[in-house]
Amino acid sequence: MASTPQPTTGFAYAAATPGTAETQAKPTEASTSSAPQTQSRQAAEDARKDRTLAEFMLMLDDYEPLIPNEVTDYYLQRVGFECEDVRLKRLLSLAAQKFVSDIAADAYQHARIRTNATGGRARANQPLTGPGSAKDKTRTTLTMDDLSAALSEYGINARKPEFYM
Repeated sequence: MASTPQPTTGFAYAAATPGTAETQAKPTEASTSSAPQTQSRQAAEDARKDRTLAEFMLMLDDYEPLIPNEVTDYYLQRVGFECEDVRLKRLLSLAAQKFVSDIAADAYQHARIRTNATGGRARANQPLTGPGSAKDKTRTTLTMDDLSAALSEYGINARKPEFYM
């Protein structure tokens, strides 16, 4: 019978049948020296993360985000964010780009689910004959309903009030 893996608390579990005294946790020698090892591991992990962040920030010097720097500067200035570090502005621009990309991908998935559902609105209105019918089957149209559903996953309400509909 194989022994169970040792937990991080420094207790070893013996392989024995359930209900015997050997199944209780027993302290090991590693438990007395685990605190300094944990601190040194944590310090090494923090140093590795700092190096990784520094390398990433250096990579942002050459990166040109899809959202232009001027647009980022405008919106950062509007909300009162003042910073002269271009790399930090590009990092914020990259985060905004990822956010928009995630929302677009989620909206696309909602549209695919809607069109692949039985009796979908988009397919019901399309003619099935003609040379363009194969192309129309693969075309996905994003609607405001798809975008609203994707935005609601992020806590953003984009639905129009009932009296506008």
